[in-house]
Amino acid sequence: MLDFTNQVAFITGAGSGIGRATALAFAKAGARIVVAEVNETSGQETATLIRESGREALSVTCDVANPSQIDTAIQQTVEAYGRLDIAINNAGIGGRFARLLDQTPDDFNEIMAVNVGGVFHGMQAQIRQMLKQPENGHSDRGKIVNVSSVAGVRGMPMGAPYSASKHAVIGLTKTAALEYAQRNIRINAVCPVYTHSAMVDHLLTMAPNMEERMRRVIPVGRLGHPDDIAQAILWLCSDENVFCTGQAIQMDGGMTAG
Repeated sequence: MLDFTNQVAFITGAGSGIGRATALAFAKAGARIVVAEVNETSGQETATLIRESGREALSVTCDVANPSQIDTAIQQTVEAYGRLDIAINNAGIGGRFARLLDQTPDDFNEIMAVNVGGVFHGMQAQIRQMLKQPENGHSDRGKIVNVSSVAGVRGMPMGAPYSASKHAVIGLTKTAALEYAQRNIRINAVCPVYTHSAMVDHLLTMAPNMEERMRRVIPVGRLGHPDDIAQAILWLCSDENVFCTGQAIQMDGGMTAG
């Protein structure tokens, strides 16, 4: 089992779905968790689940589209736990399901502010803090994982702004990884396929047999589960991985293999 004892993990969008599964998995492995969530109620629920398991958790309200709230959340993390070892930039929105010509400037700007701005400003605040602190006995000064999507490596009809935002997450990941590799900060991304979450579960209601249609394009024959993605994130942040940085790991059940 991977061991994150005494490490501090900051996770955005940790109130549900992949974010909650990742927070619970890191906590089980011994990490102290900062649940950063725009929905205060769901964030507190995740923190309560962690505490009930006997682990430490802090819930902070954070709208990742607001850089000052990200800065405040990182400050609260350091005030509570003294350092930041791991950051998972998971918060994101799906936007409106429509053809490109039917998408509005507001549709585009809203998705970019959350999905791209949240990662950009998040990494700025996280890397600044990581560079201030000693390495804490681990092989890296810090680890960052950004959550992209298979829509970040291929087109997504009816979701141009979303796909554009997730392509941008990969570009930010690769660039930051190159800039800070020699400062001992590892930065990677994961690209989940359709994974059970509030966003995907909403898509399932949009047309008859939608889940069956989604399954047909995933070679393993099922949608992803949040735990599938969480386990990949844990490995990327672990001491078992000391040489992988700047990568976008496709967690897609084989979808992009063909």
